[in-house]
Amino acid sequence: MLELKPSSVDSKFSTTMQAYVFPRCFGTAWVLTSFFPSYSDLDTVFITSNMIANFCCEPAEWVQTKSIHISCPKENASSKFLAPYTTFSRIHTKSITCLDISSRGGLGVSSSTDGTMKIWQASNGELRRVLEGHVFDVNCCRFFPSGLVVLSGGMDAQLKIWSAEDASCVVTFKGHKGGILDTAIVDRGRNVVSASRDGTARLWDCGRSACLGVLADCGSSINGVAVGAADNSINLGSPEQMPSEREVGTEAKMLLLAREDKKLQCLGLQSRQLVFLFIGSDAFNCCTFLSGFLLLAGTQDGNIYQLDVRSPRAPVQVIHRSGAPVLSLLSVRDGFIASQGDGSCFIVQQDLDYVTELTGADCDPVYKVATWEKQIYTCCRDGLVRRYQLSDL
Repeated sequence: MLELKPSSVDSKFSTTMQAYVFPRCFGTAWVLTSFFPSYSDLDTVFITSNMIANFCCEPAEWVQTKSIHISCPKENASSKFLAPYTTFSRIHTKSITCLDISSRGGLGVSSSTDGTMKIWQASNGELRRVLEGHVFDVNCCRFFPSGLVVLSGGMDAQLKIWSAEDASCVVTFKGHKGGILDTAIVDRGRNVVSASRDGTARLWDCGRSACLGVLADCGSSINGVAVGAADNSINLGSPEQMPSEREVGTEAKMLLLAREDKKLQCLGLQSRQLVFLFIGSDAFNCCTFLSGFLLLAGTQDGNIYQLDVRSPRAPVQVIHRSGAPVLSLLSVRDGFIASQGDGSCFIVQQDLDYVTELTGADCDPVYKVATWEKQIYTCCRDGLVRRYQLSDL
């Protein structure tokens, strides 16, 4: 019999997992157990580990590993469980609501309900700068493509640009009448987009600290926003007025808005013309583009909609793993990463045929996910930043 610690498979387990293991070959084994999630009605599952060299071991031996692979050949189903490579606990003292990693991977930025926004060393979590200036909570923060400048939005309805080198606030945008919930950067960052609780999305000129226009006025809170390049087959419409010369990189771009009123809205970023309006099952919390015509959007009741902009009336598929709110979606190579309010965070690759579960958050909501090369960072209500190494798989 082999005993698996909860942390080596999934932190939701409150007791040690016991499994009878029958060696099959080097590094693999058949396991008889009814304790695995999603496989509880099966008699056998297949388990492998990147650190288990041989299952011909003493009974009740502890397995220390960063990843475990569970599969059911009969059902053609497979999951991998990946534990954090390291955890940063000293960056914030309360829930961490947002984070991002610089383009070169050296720095991280995060905001917290403790009222702070901080820049830290991505390798070890060592504090580098504290960004002070927002009056209330900071809802969102992200690096510009250069990795030297940070964009943030807060409940004080202000959008701010910061120097990551000296923590100075170089620009403050004012115009929203409600808290800013999400932002997007257009191309290299001469223009940025903000989404607010006041129901509007605005385009800003960073060089002149000015608003270039209201992109949408929805009459409902906009919880998430995304900007993506459009496929040539998509009709984005034509602008009613000549765009300002200060608009840079808005042509052939789509703007996606995740709305509180259960609507997902897509516009031509330059034209401001409606591309489609999709009604979901509940409030949309987040959205992202997978390609020039495919997108994802997550709802409060746990649905992840995949839509094709070319035919958006019916979703390509709806992924539903639990009823917990979908809090973040991030496009990655060959798939995406999603996090939910029940602490689950997972990577989906190759049309749902391959799923990797990121463990460690237990039941605390995972608010945001960021990546750099083969590293994944998550922030959580428990106040921790977790770093995962995909090379551990």
